[in-house]
Amino acid sequence: MKNIKTFLTASIVGAAVSLNTYAQQVQGFVHQQSEASGYVWPTDEQVLDKLDKWQDQKFGVLFHWGLYSVPGIVESWSICSEDEEWIPRDTTMTYDAYKQWYWGLKDKFNPVNFNPAQWAEVMKDAGMKYMIFTSKHHDGFCMFDSRYTDFSIAHGAFKDNPKKDVARYVFDAFRQEGFMTGCYFSKPDWHCSWYWNPYFATPNRNQNYKKERHPEWWKKYQEFTENQLNELMENYGSFDILWLDGGWVTGDDINLDRILEKARQKHPGLISVDRSIRGRNENYQTPERGIPEKQLNYPWESCITLSNDWGWTPNAPYKSPEKVIAMLTEITAKGGCLLLGVGPTPDGIIEQPVTERLHKVGEWLRRNGEAIYNTRTTPVYHDGKTWFTANKDGKTLYAIYTIEENETLPNEISWTGNLPKGKMTLLQTGKKVSYTCRDNRVTVQLPKGLKCESLAFRFQINTNQR
Repeated sequence: MKNIKTFLTASIVGAAVSLNTYAQQVQGFVHQQSEASGYVWPTDEQVLDKLDKWQDQKFGVLFHWGLYSVPGIVESWSICSEDEEWIPRDTTMTYDAYKQWYWGLKDKFNPVNFNPAQWAEVMKDAGMKYMIFTSKHHDGFCMFDSRYTDFSIAHGAFKDNPKKDVARYVFDAFRQEGFMTGCYFSKPDWHCSWYWNPYFATPNRNQNYKKERHPEWWKKYQEFTENQLNELMENYGSFDILWLDGGWVTGDDINLDRILEKARQKHPGLISVDRSIRGRNENYQTPERGIPEKQLNYPWESCITLSNDWGWTPNAPYKSPEKVIAMLTEITAKGGCLLLGVGPTPDGIIEQPVTERLHKVGEWLRRNGEAIYNTRTTPVYHDGKTWFTANKDGKTLYAIYTIEENETLPNEISWTGNLPKGKMTLLQTGKKVSYTCRDNRVTVQLPKGLKCESLAFRFQINTNQR
């Protein structure tokens, strides 16, 4: 991916084969956000309705789980022969030998403790409302039992397990918990011989031949990709979101219009996220590992990792609950949703450091979620460490004062604008708090003995304010 636009604030870190400490110090590969002027509102009323419902959810999870999880390395990218510092390989191996080693992980990926119900339980406890699962990343390894390739978890070391068609079980587990459900799919496929043809070397992420010289190869690749997407949309239950990655291959390259037309017959209102390909099939934008500088007035989602990597890596430095809450608050105030990247372990569970952090996020949302879920933006949305959201009635506002890890609460907080009228309620306690207004400045006195966490306040806005 290209460097993210300068108006995004990014915290971007890569990972390496066995050099996790080194990898945490280098920049990873992030999708460039489409220009705001490139957003095209859907004309399908069912898609618009689904987008509105999705914008109510605010908080989701993105699972990357595949061959890369076995050694705990950056997802797929180490087999791409590009000279980037964030995708180093074992220097004792030639590139071709490395690729063969990587493909061979198919016979070692055996997640005997695979428990999608645990995944769903953890994410529901965290207060998440929608999910995206990686059915296939760029390396082409399928996490579903595709009839168009045997390069899948259903044909490797896990083939005799009754849950070998893992995507089916993941999607079903989250549907049972009431999540909006999304399917991640990589348009490029580095294992497919019609994309990286074995006749040529593989110098970069693109197909390794000229399409105009080998149109039959490209046609076979298009057919293969369309068949797999149809397979997922037809045979794996109901979907709300189709989340397409690998923006160097466009939707037009794979006949996405035709795929979506067919898919929406079964999944009315299906949200299409052809990321970074501005236009009719990018129903919401996806700034990666960063948050836009300003409020945006169209659907968007920041996809940000809980650790430094999308997939599981050993001894990962996870973000604190306070950091996740602060990100979620800022993103919500700016009009977006937060899609948090979590990598299940090689044996198929969500590890304890993740569950502990996400539980604390969920505890906060159970007290303060009214200020996050089902809200919309308000013109004055930020002042210092305080962010503002609005109830859909347009009259009720929420002020969320965010704190950092190990920070203590002050005796009072203040902000400019968004002057309240009448009672102000602290959501943590459900009780009224005292405040004063002077010269367009609001000052709130905090009660003693509060739980030390980000604080959310509910109040009616004074429509006569300056």
